[in-house]
Amino acid sequence: MSESESLLKFPCDFPIKVMGLGNADFEALVVALVREHVPDLGEAAVRSRRSQGGKYLAITVTVRATSQEQLDAIYRSLSGRDDILMVL
Repeated sequence: MSESESLLKFPCDFPIKVMGLGNADFEALVVALVREHVPDLGEAAVRSRRSQGGKYLAITVTVRATSQEQLDAIYRSLSGRDDILMVL
């Protein structure tokens, strides 16, 4: 899908939700993967919430997206990891 076909208008703020096991390094891993595509990602752009039982961690990273291609690349990086259970 080209940028002209996208429903989004770029640049825009775009939340990406990532879920995985709530180990100590999970949030740092997600932030590092996103920063490969958004180097100026600030700490305020990251929110996390632990599941009720504490086993899982949901992280929302709000990026300033500049193109559909950038978002696709972020999703590919995150989805390609075995320790990331879901990316929305």
